[in-house]
Amino acid sequence: MEEEDELYVCELSELSELREGIEGGLSQNFIELLNEKDDYNVIIQVENKEKSFTAHSNILKYRSPYFRKELENIQPNKNNIKTIIKSSVSAQIFDIILTYIYGGIVNLENVETRFIFDLMLAANEFELKELTNKLETLLINSKAPWLKTHFSLIYRTIFNENSFKNLENYCNNIIARHPNIIFENSDFNSLPESALISLIKRDDLQMEEIKIWDYVIKWGIAQNPTLPTNFEEWTRENFLTLKITLQQLISLIRYFHISNAEIVRKIMPYKKILDKQLWKDIVQRMAIPDQPVKSNILPARSVMVTELPPRTEIPKESFSIIISEEHAAEISTWIDRKTINYSTTNIPYKFELILRGSKDGFAPQTFWNICHGHAKTVVVMKIKGTDEILGGYNPLAWAWDENNIHLENIQNIRNFLYNNNNRWMRTNDSFIFSLKNGNIQNSILSRVNNIECAIGVPDKQNQNIQGPRFGNFYLCSSRSNFLDNGVHYYSGNSYYEKLIRNSSSCNFSIVNYEVFKVVEKS
Repeated sequence: MEEEDELYVCELSELSELREGIEGGLSQNFIELLNEKDDYNVIIQVENKEKSFTAHSNILKYRSPYFRKELENIQPNKNNIKTIIKSSVSAQIFDIILTYIYGGIVNLENVETRFIFDLMLAANEFELKELTNKLETLLINSKAPWLKTHFSLIYRTIFNENSFKNLENYCNNIIARHPNIIFENSDFNSLPESALISLIKRDDLQMEEIKIWDYVIKWGIAQNPTLPTNFEEWTRENFLTLKITLQQLISLIRYFHISNAEIVRKIMPYKKILDKQLWKDIVQRMAIPDQPVKSNILPARSVMVTELPPRTEIPKESFSIIISEEHAAEISTWIDRKTINYSTTNIPYKFELILRGSKDGFAPQTFWNICHGHAKTVVVMKIKGTDEILGGYNPLAWAWDENNIHLENIQNIRNFLYNNNNRWMRTNDSFIFSLKNGNIQNSILSRVNNIECAIGVPDKQNQNIQGPRFGNFYLCSSRSNFLDNGVHYYSGNSYYEKLIRNSSSCNFSIVNYEVFKVVEKS
């Protein structure tokens, strides 16, 4: 019997190996079919129709419910080819989607976390459920710091899609403990209703009930901008409008756990949006607490008790992985135009990190997504293959300023622009620099010379190519990645006073880059 068992196990093992070999071979065959483009009958146009892919309808239909529905509704041309247009999808993402459809493989080596998130959204759109779930799990298990840094973006996106239950739970677990992340956010009024409902349903939401009521009212009024700003002018129709907007939310408030004073002060003015029986029961409970009521009484929300761990000395985390405190002191001296350098003990500014390439990604668009609107920033970068640390200081906001844009300079510097959609902003206070480091004996400060072309800002269509720009010194990449020859520095003009490097090469690569907001210490 034991020999039969061993034979059975052996057979199972061989069958497993055979199956894996067959599946691997089939996958490779399908990938080759995709690459050779034989007998295709579908064209998919992506990225505003700038890029086209060819595919086979039978494979698309049986791998993706989305394509099955799309192909059934499209008439073929005279060559029996159907064309699908997905303008909003990037070519890079669709290439991975199509490879997955044909071969069941996804290569995420050396990609940014934001790319994985966008790929997950695309996989969900194409109804590739298995891939969507795997990417969702990857983000939660391996990319938690990125999720927390971009929390607002993640939260709104997943609830608008309403397909990412694991991410919803992950985010709601964080918000339940720290509700101010969402409720005190400037974008609170644009929160999807489904997200607000999912939060208020939770028994463990760590917020006073009357504050939850206040935010619900605030959100409801924001959805109806035609409501009178003067509450005394509200009509019966105005209250009815608010009631209809909040009908799924007001039933989730724990009214019977709000103090009498707050009921009178906050709830009573809006009693017209409550059901008559509910308001009657609230009043009755205020007068006779022990009297039973007809309305459903929701339980009080649980209060989390956090036990503090024993106090230990936590090593101070360095504010930067590129520059030192001494560098920060020197840059602060330049900002204030001092002749004597600040010491590390009397730096008047905090350097608050808002972007790090190795953490947030090296795509040009990432810079604009994170740094848009920030003023008084320092950009620093470590150059690949040398000891150089280069950078620049921008006192202005990284955003278009119609009052500070000089179109007349475009023609004069056409040779240094990728297109004519760049705009220049004027300032006397920007500068670029090379910092003392390793074999670099002395720092170099180069203040702006041509104040008309101090800071370059691309229009939105070109933010996926160009990053921060200081005259003839800027980050730029048509491959959406600053790492590979992503720094451009042309030394043949006088935007800034001095050269900050002597290399004959005008294009070079970086290892990492950081952006800091310079904030005065209180």
